[in-house]
Amino acid sequence: MAHHAPAVDPAKLRQGLGDLTGTLRVPLLIAGAVGLLAAALLSLLYGGDAVKRFLFGYLWAYWFFLTISLGGLFFVMVQHVTRAGWSVTVRRLAEFLAANLWVFAPLSLPLVLAVVLFDGAGVWQWADADYVTNSEVRTLLEHKSPYLNKTFFLIRCAIYLSVWSFFGWKVASLSKRQDETGDVGLTQTMHNWSVAGLPLTFLTVTFAAIDFLMSLTPTWYSTIYGVVIIAGCAVSVHATLAIFVLLLRKRGLMTEAVTVEHQQDLGKLLFGFIVFWAYVSFSQFLLIWYADIPEETEYYLVRFEHGWTFFMGMLLFGHFIIPFLGLMSRHVKRRDATLMFWCVWVLFMHAVDLYIYIMPRLTHDAVHAAEAAGASAEQLAAIGLPLSLVDLACFVGIGGFAGATLLTTAAGVSLVPHRDPRLHEALAFHNT
Repeated sequence: MAHHAPAVDPAKLRQGLGDLTGTLRVPLLIAGAVGLLAAALLSLLYGGDAVKRFLFGYLWAYWFFLTISLGGLFFVMVQHVTRAGWSVTVRRLAEFLAANLWVFAPLSLPLVLAVVLFDGAGVWQWADADYVTNSEVRTLLEHKSPYLNKTFFLIRCAIYLSVWSFFGWKVASLSKRQDETGDVGLTQTMHNWSVAGLPLTFLTVTFAAIDFLMSLTPTWYSTIYGVVIIAGCAVSVHATLAIFVLLLRKRGLMTEAVTVEHQQDLGKLLFGFIVFWAYVSFSQFLLIWYADIPEETEYYLVRFEHGWTFFMGMLLFGHFIIPFLGLMSRHVKRRDATLMFWCVWVLFMHAVDLYIYIMPRLTHDAVHAAEAAGASAEQLAAIGLPLSLVDLACFVGIGGFAGATLLTTAAGVSLVPHRDPRLHEALAFHNT
């Protein structure tokens, strides 16, 4: 709804994080180093499976933080493509997340090297030639080998990380340059780059999800899997942006540029993408259940046994029904405490969602190993969930490094694109 833009102190629009950058960066770096070291040491408790256990926890934490930054890139490009005005004052926070995508290139090295140099390290079985040769589904795996092979995997990873890093840097650097020069033409330039980058990012995220996550079960396939992951990116980034806004406003930053109106819209987008995530996730499940094709149903079969049934139900209620009801009211979105609660809740459920994508493979492998050793039915039933401090340590480690580089990206940059030609629309924005 159109309103006159209120008078805003220009100096406040140019505010950056200031001392907050220096105060938090070193502790986050220390947390990152200590977290990954602790994860490596805790993994040793698993004996011969130490590397495999570490990689599973690392993969989960890596994709949690990666999806947030990818969501930031999607958010920025969508705002430029649609020429949105309301979001100008919150867009810079998403630009920080997008510009920070470069850090996931070095952080991906343990995962990429595990595939290329160590035959998948027991995580990606398709990379192990001995496993493929002796597998009961050898024909199917060999049929997929033109795509699932080490050389092509390495090439694809280089493409994914290059595309994400480039477009994340490009949209953020152009926006920063507009702050310095006031060049209105840069708005059209950012629009053009976003038009080119949006479909490329969509495709690369889809294929990266197939390579890193879906291929954990190399015989399984789903044509909607990439969309499910992208829905998770959208959910996680809107929750993260709302948390950033609430925390920064509490510290006296962005208080005039970002109002309760923007806060409500972030809450509405979060609500909408929760529904979208539920729609595409249930669509995937329903189609696979209805078709009843063995290569497809195996994915869900292992997620409805050995304790995983509880987590599947947890997703239904915790990731959809409960936050759907909780975020429905506009009053919830306009109150700091309630919106913060639901954003933290949704991020936690996003972490659970990714955990269910990844970790049942560990349980499945443990069951197969026990069967090969002649375990009884009671012993097989007693195999529990692979919940471990390794996962938490990996989460702290990758989160620490990603957080530290995010602060470095944000250092010296204003929190609001204060010379954007659509700034007045954002300042005047008001919900009906």
